[in-house]
Amino acid sequence: MVNVRKRGKVFQYQFEIAPVDGVRKYINKSGFKTKAEAEKAGIIAYNEYTQTGHNFTPNTMSYSDYLDYWLKEHCQINLKYHTIQAYSNIIKNHIKPRLGFYRLSQITTATLQEFLNNLYVEKAFSKNFMKNILKVLKTSFAYATDVVGFVKENPAIKVKIPRYDVPEEDPAHIFSKEEIQMILERFENNHAFYYAILTAYYTGLRVSEVFGLTWNDIDLENKTLTVNKNILKKNQNGATHGRHISGKATTVWYFGTCKTQGSYRTIEIGDTLVNSLKEYKAEQEKDKEEYGDLYMKHYMKETKNYYNNKPEIKILNAYTELNIGLPEANLVFVKHNGVFEGTDTCKYPFKVIHYELGINCRFHDFRDTHATRLIENGADIKAVSQRLGHSTIQTTYNIYVRVTNKMETETVNRFEEYTNSLDLPKTEDKPYLT
Repeated sequence: MVNVRKRGKVFQYQFEIAPVDGVRKYINKSGFKTKAEAEKAGIIAYNEYTQTGHNFTPNTMSYSDYLDYWLKEHCQINLKYHTIQAYSNIIKNHIKPRLGFYRLSQITTATLQEFLNNLYVEKAFSKNFMKNILKVLKTSFAYATDVVGFVKENPAIKVKIPRYDVPEEDPAHIFSKEEIQMILERFENNHAFYYAILTAYYTGLRVSEVFGLTWNDIDLENKTLTVNKNILKKNQNGATHGRHISGKATTVWYFGTCKTQGSYRTIEIGDTLVNSLKEYKAEQEKDKEEYGDLYMKHYMKETKNYYNNKPEIKILNAYTELNIGLPEANLVFVKHNGVFEGTDTCKYPFKVIHYELGINCRFHDFRDTHATRLIENGADIKAVSQRLGHSTIQTTYNIYVRVTNKMETETVNRFEEYTNSLDLPKTEDKPYLT
């Protein structure tokens, strides 16, 4: 409640705030010429205090406005860049057009269930994508209830994705030796991509981890490879889809943190990959000499994240030496002239693999193949989990359950083969069973 009173020739507003150590506290301000001016200013100040800086009233705000608030106040600060991008796309393309006009306080479990059902019928999205949409609904409302208290209950908790009677096919493509051979032979002269897929196949690294490697991460003498960062592309200056109105690309590459704490790891690598990387490094040195000043160099500059002010490393490109004390990045997978394209390197080659070689796959399938072949050939599941950088061994089980189930069946069959050699009594020899 705002109180206004006259102090001498001017007016003052005052309202009570939360007590500190049991002592009552007030906010007040004077100097207003009229009572109306003081009252108006007092109401504005009181609303700002009660809403802790929010410029909205929670019980009247739209779900669209709330999602913007949630993205800014929670997601931008706490989540990974690519996760934020995925959430933003789901919100923009699917949630806001159908639910954005509802008041936050009006949305019920029935509202959300109908929303998902309609998406299922109209769009025929995959089960995994529907799960991602539901995750955004649940986590956004969890923040609204448990953290900021804008609504009393989470209406998304009991929402279910529609039943998928036909199980979805595993999107992973597990390469045969013949397919790997075909791909390597096709891209033997494609400098960066050839050695990148070779590394992915022999290590099981994620695509962002592969292209985030620098030469100091690879110990060719001790045959180890360390994962301590990944590569990510960000839009600059708030540009939409990485482009300004002028049409010029504004994306910049950064070194980011690993996906989970378990993703930070050092793994052993075999002679095949070691020898190939030694060969590649020697080729790269020859390229530097051949191109001279036209060879692209890369430098690391420490910056601050725009949203959460956390430190991050921006990659700068230059054809000449930068005399500003910045360390070189020494990126592993670059073109013959040193140009770094990051994960964009994969765009064209995978079209070739699909249309020319007839293999429909993703870069991630090299990781899946690495893990699958290890498990199939008896590797310890815990060791595989650590090698892949999974947060828990359960994650490995969940992803590669198809492999472990196959191995269980094979194990049973092996025992059956063994027991078949036993001369067991036949049913007809057991009258009590007939």
